Amino acid sequence: MKHDVALKVPTGGKLIEKAAVSSKGINGTALLERAFALAFRGLVYPQIWEDPLADMAGLEMGAGDHVVTISSGGCNAFSYLTANPAKVTAVDLNSAHVALGKLKRAALLHLPNYQQFRRFFADANSAENVAAYNRYIAPNLDARSRHYWESRDWRGRKRIAMFARGFYRYGLLGNFIGFVHFLARMHGVQPARVLDARGIEEQRAHFEAHFLPFFDKPLLRWLTRRKASLFGLGIPPAQYDKLAGGRTMVDVLRERLEKLTCSFDFRDNYFAWQAFGRGYDKAPQGSLPPYLQETHYKALRERMGGIEVVQANMTDYLAAQQAQSVDKFLLLDAQDWMTDQQLNALWAQICRTARPGARVLYRTADEPNVLEGRLAGSLAEMWQFLPERSAELTAQDRSSIYGATWLYVRRD
Repeated sequence: MKHDVALKVPTGGKLIEKAAVSSKGINGTALLERAFALAFRGLVYPQIWEDPLADMAGLEMGAGDHVVTISSGGCNAFSYLTANPAKVTAVDLNSAHVALGKLKRAALLHLPNYQQFRRFFADANSAENVAAYNRYIAPNLDARSRHYWESRDWRGRKRIAMFARGFYRYGLLGNFIGFVHFLARMHGVQPARVLDARGIEEQRAHFEAHFLPFFDKPLLRWLTRRKASLFGLGIPPAQYDKLAGGRTMVDVLRERLEKLTCSFDFRDNYFAWQAFGRGYDKAPQGSLPPYLQETHYKALRERMGGIEVVQANMTDYLAAQQAQSVDKFLLLDAQDWMTDQQLNALWAQICRTARPGARVLYRTADEPNVLEGRLAGSLAEMWQFLPERSAELTAQDRSSIYGATWLYVRRD
């Protein structure tokens, strides 16, 4: 699907802009890359789209671990605390994502109870959230994050007001999902109605009756042939080609939507609720990310000292850490766009900071492994790929966005 700002877009998008200018000058692809960099300067992902349950299971996350992850929307970084690691470091270069992570931390610590915390981040559509922010959160927020949430957007509204108007409808991804819903309604399809399905059989029946014909519409086929059409999913031009994998993009999107709709019961898949309902299930027992579930609320408040949100490049962050100080690494899909030089620089720091038995998990838009034949031999020798477990994790990922999940463990 996407990601990730921590590696993908250094401050001001300079890395992408620099890469976009070749010896032949600025061309169409270069302009697309620059446009993508500009789009990534604001809020992109109100919710992260990697399944934290697959992450925690694959990495065998547990007590004593130091976990380093690209933050994105921050949902997974906070959800990892349910596994009781010693420390979680969420790294991102996007200032909006950093501000969102710090907002969540302050809200967990200072909102009076679970009901208010759930209303703020699960419902995310009440004017009472703004009042709660002013009373409980703002006085305990760092100055930079507070400035972000209290500054005004292009409409003249304070950004914190997004939590009074449906937070998950905002950001680059939220706007993209809204646009897809608009296109679907133009063709007589109401995406939210699939959420009324009771069980996987009804979900598949709805998919075949209503969603499949939508992919044959000429307008959708025309749009998805344009690389810029998937900017809202966080897919830059370079990753667009990897996602397509030699196929038409409309076929790839149909395949991923079929998995999302037909492989997991909606009662246990909050990713489907985000895609089709543009928010979480409001029912008391509705599916939510682990960090928003009441059963984990008390433990998370007690473990807030174990999480830090850092605005930095992942490679630079690791370079500043002690040798053999990290147990688990999560790279999302950031490597899909990276050059050989960037990959080797990143993995050099992963190798240096990895403790014995450390694990690395990442995802790719398509099935080929982005590391194959690209890492220096001395770096690759340190890691053992777990193909069977990786295939299991790919099948278990409820977001259904990615072509593959990759799991490595450090050799003794």
